[in-house]
Amino acid sequence: MANKVLLSIIENLNEELIGVFHKLHENPELPNEEFQTTKLIKDLLKRVDIEVLDLPLETGIVAQIKGNPKGPVVAIRCDIDALPIQEETDLCYKSKIDGMMHACGHDFHMATILGAAYLVKRHQSSLIGTVKFIFQPGEESADGAKKIISTGVLDDVDAIFGIHNVSDADVGVMGIKTGAMTAAVDRFEIKITGVGSHAAKPEKSIDPIIIASNIVTSLQTIISRNVGPTEKALLSITHIQGGNTWNVIPESAYLEGTVRTLDENIRELISKRMNEMVTGIAQSFGGSAELIWHFGSPATNNSEEWVDFSTKLGKRLGYNVKQASMGLEGEDFAYYQKNIPGAFITVGTGKSYAHHHPQYKVDENAILNCSKYFDQLAEGALKEIIDKNYKHK
Repeated sequence: MANKVLLSIIENLNEELIGVFHKLHENPELPNEEFQTTKLIKDLLKRVDIEVLDLPLETGIVAQIKGNPKGPVVAIRCDIDALPIQEETDLCYKSKIDGMMHACGHDFHMATILGAAYLVKRHQSSLIGTVKFIFQPGEESADGAKKIISTGVLDDVDAIFGIHNVSDADVGVMGIKTGAMTAAVDRFEIKITGVGSHAAKPEKSIDPIIIASNIVTSLQTIISRNVGPTEKALLSITHIQGGNTWNVIPESAYLEGTVRTLDENIRELISKRMNEMVTGIAQSFGGSAELIWHFGSPATNNSEEWVDFSTKLGKRLGYNVKQASMGLEGEDFAYYQKNIPGAFITVGTGKSYAHHHPQYKVDENAILNCSKYFDQLAEGALKEIIDKNYKHK
């Protein structure tokens, strides 16, 4: 029965995947709350006898299609969470959930990789290894990849590939490059302590607002004077808090912000220089300050060999392949690449409002060819691993 269902799906694959895409778009769920999304994807996989692995995950799925059990293992990853944004499009399948929206294309990612799984399933009997499909929760909260990794399900994976749509490229455009495609994303807090006083007697105070103001302006010189002009890096103060009334100099102030880098050495340099400046400036005014650094996901790191392989396949399938970067956005796919070589690949889904915008849209015409690409990428990567005599873990 499952074979008949699969054949029927394959015969009408474009309509099938567009229908799934619409359903997913209509029913978005926030990071790590993707319970109905998980159930839907699991049901769609099981109806064609694709094995869903039993893992200690509250949301998210890893499925596998196993051919030769002694062959290599390749993984394909997509993300499944949405954003707390009120949709403002005119789509007939716009979000039915108030205040939630698939405004980053994760619904497109899911439909695409589901289609790839259907296509790989067709050839299971001749598959020379195993393909694992990761439907990852919590990408927007940057903790989903770590949850998948912690299960150990990827310990035997030889190569991994991920997808992200881009909203400023036409359908048929593919972006990829060796090295970093997205940035390391870190958050910092700065807690400043001074001495409060009446605003009429500032000489009795050590004003934390003065300290905070000097820190804000001075930190910007790290990018302009400590980071080379050809390097990409960003330091932004995004939150300032200090005092609560007009005639009192407060005792403390608080700053918060983000650092984005592509190079691990620059990431370390900025952290070091920030700590020196924050403590030094506060001390110069007689106060004190503490820098608290919260490491986020590292930069993605595409391996040259898999970029070359992915590029050649893309061109063969008619994609206009360009060297591309998503900029300084973060992507927790990078956690997989710390231990597994592979490539993160972008595909054009039509020019639209930017990601995370309430009027963001995806051109559904991009789905089918992208599914075919990841089908051939998975099966071709298995052959590539064997041909190059990669050591299977």
